[in-house]
Amino acid sequence: MKQIKITLVKGLAGTLPVQRATIKALGLGKISSSVVRNADPVNLGMVRVVQHLVKVEEVQ
Repeated sequence: MKQIKITLVKGLAGTLPVQRATIKALGLGKISSSVVRNADPVNLGMVRVVQHLVKVEEVQ
């Protein structure tokens, strides 16, 4: 299965509670923190909610 690397590039100040919860559920905490996840529909949907706060790269 494909994997994606998700990196938090912006802070959470001024974001909605749903967006903060999504960032926490992805396993991200501080700016520049990264996680590698499977590119399944659940994770892609979570990324879509916070797409303005994260950078997504495909992992080989």
